[in-house]
Amino acid sequence: MEGLFLYKLIILYMLDRTEYTLTNSQLCNFIIDKGYTTTFNIHEAISELIDSGFISKSTIRDTTHYQITSLGEEALSYFENRLPYAIKQDILDFFSQEKLNLKNESEIYADYYFNDNREYTVECVIKERNETLIDLKMSVPTKSQAVSICDNWREKSAEVYSYLINHLLTNE
Repeated sequence: MEGLFLYKLIILYMLDRTEYTLTNSQLCNFIIDKGYTTTFNIHEAISELIDSGFISKSTIRDTTHYQITSLGEEALSYFENRLPYAIKQDILDFFSQEKLNLKNESEIYADYYFNDNREYTVECVIKERNETLIDLKMSVPTKSQAVSICDNWREKSAEVYSYLINHLLTNE
């Protein structure tokens, strides 16, 4: 099997088998740790998959997230049988072992941008199974405050969410 074709199948299969988006580092770490190929080949495969419309990408705080498209799902359905069983099993084992880390990285995130009021808007999100539990936006005056909020969101998101729910559900 041609190398680049195999790497594309691995990426499509990974994106198809998870309910989360996967980051560039998650894809690269898995493929490189298993010794399938190099970073250069992975990036070439990803680039061609994006150009073909088989995967889409989004960027959150300098981290690129990938997701399979319906066109990618269709392509995978035609060629999935050419992906060796051992590689499929490696992928499924990886997802089983890394489920919590994958979930945390893709479903709890924060980002910021400079807004029209010359301040920074920070957006903090928690999702569960593609449903948004909270999408909190706030304006802060400095970039350092925006960065600090984003940096602390993953660790403190459950506590903040719980606090908001508890206080909004009480009549006090």
